[in-house]
Amino acid sequence: MFLRKFNSKPCYLVLLVAVVIGMISYLYFSETYSRMDVVTVAPWLAPVVWEGTFNADLLDSAYKPLNITIATTVFAVGKYTRFLKDFLETAEQHYFVGYQVNFYIFTDRPKEVPSVKMAADRQVVVLPVPSSNRWQDISARRMEIIQKAIEERLGHHADYIFCLDVDSKFHAHWGAETLGALVAVVHPGYWNVGRDGFPYERRLVSRAYIPADEGDFYYCGGAFGGRLDAVHAMAKTCRQRFEEDAAEGVEAAWQEESHLNRYLVSHKPTKLLSPEYLWQDFAPVPHQVKAIRFSGVIKNYAEIRPNV
Repeated sequence: MFLRKFNSKPCYLVLLVAVVIGMISYLYFSETYSRMDVVTVAPWLAPVVWEGTFNADLLDSAYKPLNITIATTVFAVGKYTRFLKDFLETAEQHYFVGYQVNFYIFTDRPKEVPSVKMAADRQVVVLPVPSSNRWQDISARRMEIIQKAIEERLGHHADYIFCLDVDSKFHAHWGAETLGALVAVVHPGYWNVGRDGFPYERRLVSRAYIPADEGDFYYCGGAFGGRLDAVHAMAKTCRQRFEEDAAEGVEAAWQEESHLNRYLVSHKPTKLLSPEYLWQDFAPVPHQVKAIRFSGVIKNYAEIRPNV
């Protein structure tokens, strides 16, 4: 459904080569630059990407010749437009530098989207969305909007997609080491705690419910991605479950993040990104975190959200 073509060759064949090369290079450099202080492989053998577990130059040599395009969705609704300038400017410095990247800005204030100079192979596309009086509704609608965007706009214009929080900025390299079929980011608040400490939805009334004996990681809703078909399937399922809950007057504990975690318990991500890929600026940095690549900035929620 979401296949592109490169020089008349089917996209899936080219991307298969990239996946194989990426897996070989990742396994080689994970062994060469092993990290013994953190978990670098999930129980289902998916890699967990940390500083010191990949070689960016080797991965670029494999992926850049494939001429891939990365779609990146950002939601800037209401006062959140104030974060766009830092987000886009730092992305130009650190995020998939040298790759074709299309930033899709979903906003109810298109006139407030700043003009940021982009490299020739990168562009910003502004797409209107309705306003909302509840930040929970804004959060919940993201999966629906992402699903429809893939179906109606992105399907033939990108190979991978990342969905990122706008109230964040980049500090260091984010590149091909993050590419995979289904990619999730380990939440910075729960990367070093056990399952009992995860804020999963524990109420049976919600379709986001996760039993106490299930789940290996807690993933953040502020950054996820992968191949378009995999992200589309996840967004569609999360949207359906959210709407079924809503029809019964149920709202999951952490809205889309709860449904995302439920989905990823039964559909394991093929690659996990460490908390380096979405740290929290207010949190102290432990010695295990060698590089902060992307982080949520400090803000006054009472001031920027329509409700608290």
